[in-house]
Amino acid sequence: MEGRSLNAASRRREIFTAYVGSVAARTSLLRNANRETTTMRKVVAGMQMSIDGMIDGPDGYTDWVDSWSDTFDLLPEIDACVLGSGMYSGYEQYWSAIKQNPHAPLEFTGKVPTQEEIEYTDFALSTPHYVLSKERSEVQWANATIVRDAAEIEQLRRQPGRTIYVVGGARTVSSLMDHGLIDELRLTIHPLVVGKGKALFETIAQRHYVQLDDVKRVDDGKVCLIYKVGDRS
Repeated sequence: MEGRSLNAASRRREIFTAYVGSVAARTSLLRNANRETTTMRKVVAGMQMSIDGMIDGPDGYTDWVDSWSDTFDLLPEIDACVLGSGMYSGYEQYWSAIKQNPHAPLEFTGKVPTQEEIEYTDFALSTPHYVLSKERSEVQWANATIVRDAAEIEQLRRQPGRTIYVVGGARTVSSLMDHGLIDELRLTIHPLVVGKGKALFETIAQRHYVQLDDVKRVDDGKVCLIYKVGDRS
């Protein structure tokens, strides 16, 4: 009788141990599955600004914005770009003009495109661009797609791929930050005080903590500040 009781107790322990093991295995699988489903593409926003935080002057002029080296350095990592409707028209015209005649002075600047700009033109015309707009009904580039809201950018972020680069403008960057969709800010600071103009974050609606990740010296006294965006730990 005692032997049967010991055997029964031993059997119950075996069953319990097997049950615990199966639960642990299922939990591990779920954790791994969650890691896979929550892995998202990195979203980087790059902007140029004066030392007083302006992205253009009172009349909208940006003649002092003449450095794109940080953006060019990132090109191998980028396979999609996002920009706002207000920026798209000028962006499309600028790079299309360089493609049409890469060695002629540009109407917008009066300057001949640099070799880096010529190389970026090929990138711009071959890389998918997503234009964030609630009103725009069409875009000229074959590689451009209209998206209506941040939810569509969130869907894009969950798709396989490399870094998503937010070209601008300021309102788009602020909106995506408020929706938690910016992972990194790369701010090229020009040695200039504009005074009046458009501030980079004038439309931001929430407080955001950032952590300085790197500082890079750029040409002609400019610096690039690289921040990780996220909650303060």
